[in-house]
Amino acid sequence: MDTRELFARLIKCEAGGEGIAGMRAVATVCMNRVRVNYGEYARVCMGDLRRVIEQMCQFSCYKTTIGGVTNTQNVWTATPEDIHYQVADWAMNGGIYTGAGSNSLWYMNPFSPNCPNFFPYNGSGYWFTRINQHCFFNPTESYAET
Repeated sequence: MDTRELFARLIKCEAGGEGIAGMRAVATVCMNRVRVNYGEYARVCMGDLRRVIEQMCQFSCYKTTIGGVTNTQNVWTATPEDIHYQVADWAMNGGIYTGAGSNSLWYMNPFSPNCPNFFPYNGSGYWFTRINQHCFFNPTESYAET
């Protein structure tokens, strides 16, 4: 599967129910990880979108099992539609959803009305905004040391 296809599948799986703003926000986080020039994502992913998507323990939709239970909602079962390819192309061609921030490196669904102040829980990201069900986080100074 080529990177565009994988990215469209990830967008559908991670944010398909979040509307165009939610899908663009998730795609923006992925591309922010491609563009960041310091910290873990620069060191591990080296500016490569496929490495961002395939990096271990980053996206629940890239896992076939979570906590020993089969994850039926994953990139291999998600069949993208035109809108998912459009969002992937938009992001890969430089689109940035500013509502999610041009620096956001993480998002998560807290399954509650409140977003945590920090995520990941090592304190490398601070809460920036919420878009639909997802909370978005910008890097703290400590991210540079990851």
